[in-house]
Amino acid sequence: MSRYDTLHLVERTGVVAILRKPPGDIVQMAKALVDGGVTVLEVTADTPDFLNALRRLKDEVEGATVGVGTVLDAETARLAILSGAEFIVCPTLSAAVIEVGTRYDKLVLPGAFTPTEILRAWELGAPAVKVFPAATLGPEFIKHVRGPLPQVPMIPTGGVDLNNAGAFIAAGAAAVGLGGSLVRKAEVETGNYAAVSERARQAVDVVRSARRRGE
Repeated sequence: MSRYDTLHLVERTGVVAILRKPPGDIVQMAKALVDGGVTVLEVTADTPDFLNALRRLKDEVEGATVGVGTVLDAETARLAILSGAEFIVCPTLSAAVIEVGTRYDKLVLPGAFTPTEILRAWELGAPAVKVFPAATLGPEFIKHVRGPLPQVPMIPTGGVDLNNAGAFIAAGAAAVGLGGSLVRKAEVETGNYAAVSERARQAVDVVRSARRRGE
């Protein structure tokens, strides 16, 4: 799948689920998210044995599009891609990581905080940008930056939850990244994966509703 095919999947779903050091069975957790309609899954590179987790999700979770996040350098990006990652997410802007993604035709979402960083990421070849930490900036930031930079798809992440995701989408975000607000430790530890699926459905509904209001 090309980087633009992956971006279209992300935009269509509207939600990227961030799995950072997840408790319990990561495969069961991922299946619960997919059952709820959240099919784009990001395993962070600070998760123990993250490459094995990536491979398991790709092999065992039907319908999932799986990538690796918290990538800080080009070598980690390359290892992730060679292990099957369809996309790479960074907390910061790295030209070297974007270059690796371009070489392998895989989507890279570099982290950016200012309009200058957002434009720089786009100029370096990133098809979209992760705005991070988004809660610090708020939905109005997305709205204002899209004025002069409407060509750059932005995916706010960091402090985004079910309460504010709709506002970010209404402000023009292409999708949102959700972590702890989707997967709660207590529920996973007790095997309550039905609650994870329900929250995933709620997230998808929030995005759809915000998009309909914006039409």
